[in-house]
Formats: sequence, structure tokens, C-alpha cells
Amino acid sequence: MEWKTDWGLRGRMVITGFLLFALYIVFIAVLSRFVGLFAMVAIMGLFSLGQFFFSDKLALYSMGATEVSEQEYPELHRTITRLSQQADLPKPTVAVADTRVPNAFAAGRSQKNSTVCVTTGLLRTLDDEELEGVLAHELAHVKNRDVMVMTIASFLSTLAFIVVRWGWLFGGGGDRGGGNQAPVLVAIVVSLVVWVISFLLIRLLSRYREFAADRGGAAISGKPGALASALVTIDSGMDRVPKEDLRDTAEMNAFFVIPIRSGFVGKLFSTHPSTEKRVERLRDLEREMETR
Repeated sequence: MEWKTDWGLRGRMVITGFLLFALYIVFIAVLSRFVGLFAMVAIMGLFSLGQFFFSDKLALYSMGATEVSEQEYPELHRTITRLSQQADLPKPTVAVADTRVPNAFAAGRSQKNSTVCVTTGLLRTLDDEELEGVLAHELAHVKNRDVMVMTIASFLSTLAFIVVRWGWLFGGGGDRGGGNQAPVLVAIVVSLVVWVISFLLIRLLSRYREFAADRGGAAISGKPGALASALVTIDSGMDRVPKEDLRDTAEMNAFFVIPIRSGFVGKLFSTHPSTEKRVERLRDLEREMETR
């Protein structure tokens, strides 16, 4: 495998991490006025540690996915084992989610503690070469170490959104003088700003990391055309998936190989670049590899 470090991705992860750290400080400073600085730091610290150590378990739980053995899915295990060796990675935990949505994602806090999950819909939709391309793409995320950055970024965004959505409950609605309303309103507004900024940072990083994982997946498998074909197949297959299945898995959108989106607004705020652009770059890469 000819692996090249993607300094563009690393630079973006460093910048995103720095900006998110600044947002953390602002978020803690504002909310500590209501629960105390020590309590707020303790709460954020516990949540962060929980997210760091159990992010893969939470991701699998949210998808209804379970770890599978080699006896249950021998071919899937063989393919991931081979690709992991080609990528010079420890073999990740292998999981399968029983859903008609054709997709896959990687989770975990490090290269040694990672999980690759595929859906039963994906296994039924792709041929062997296309599946190999998708699995190589997910292993490239693990190789690039971008999964944990996305997990932490998503955690801050989710926490801020919870305050925006439920903060009014702590506004002292029974206080007619409104004495408790102003501080809570400030907290909600600041949380809204934090949520919007983190939302945009996640999407900017996520779109670039998908291009990086496409390139990395092509380097691991040596078959950029197979991944390009898989992306087209998955994208077209989304239209045939029942809407209730799409809703059930939408919270994992940022981590999927192909996002679930609908309409102009969904595409505008998508965590992924368009399938057309990704396929075009993969085809260019395929032609480049053929001329070497």
C-alpha cells in the first residue's frame, strides 16, 4: 500500500480542535453561572470521558448494531482482516446493524480500539468488490484518526442543542417578575451560537475527511473504481429505503459512508460532499493509478 499522510486533513483537525476548545471554554463560562464552575467542569469532564471511552458502544447502540463473530459472517471478517493487514492496522471489531438502509461507519477512540459496522442492507446491495471498497474507506477513517475528532465535535454540538431545546424549563416560569428569565435566556442564546458554530465546523471538517477517506480507501484496496461504483449504488439505493428506516438511523449521518439527506436544505447542510464530486475524483484517481 502506498499511503501518504494527508496534511490537509491533519491541519483541519488541529484547527477544528482548537476552535472547539475555545467554544468549550465559552460554553463552560456561561453555564457555570447557573450551576457553579466546579460542578460545570465536573459535568463536562464526565460527559467527555464517557464519550471518549464509550463512543463506539453508543454508536452501535444507536444503530441497534451488534458485534458479530467469524462464524456468523466469515466472508466479512476475512475481507476486513485482509484490508486491515494492507492498511497496517489492528483488526477492528466487526459489527452488523439489521436495517434496510445500505450504509457503513467506523467508530472508536483510536486505531487499537475501533469498530467497523455495516448494515444488512449494505451487504444485500453491494457486490464483493464494492463492499471491499466501502470497508477500505472506513478503515481509512481509522487510519486517519479522524473518527475521535468527529465524535468529540458531535458531543459538544449535541450538548449545546440540549440546552437550546430544554433550557426554558429552568427559566422559572412561575416567576411573574421574570427575574429568572434573563440569565436563562442568555444561556440559551449562547448555547445556540455554540451549536451553530460547532455545527458548521463539523460539516466543514466532515466534507474534507470524506474526500481523504476516499483517497485512503483507494490506497488500501488499490481499487478506486470499486468504491466509486459502491457510492453510486448506495446513493441510488437510498430512494428505495422506507422513510421510517431513514429516520431511525439519521442521527449517525455524519459517520456514514453516504449521508441520508432530502431536499435542497438537506444537501446544503450535508456532512458529506456530493456523490458526483466524490465519484469524479475517484475516477480521476483510477486513471492516475492505471498510468503508473
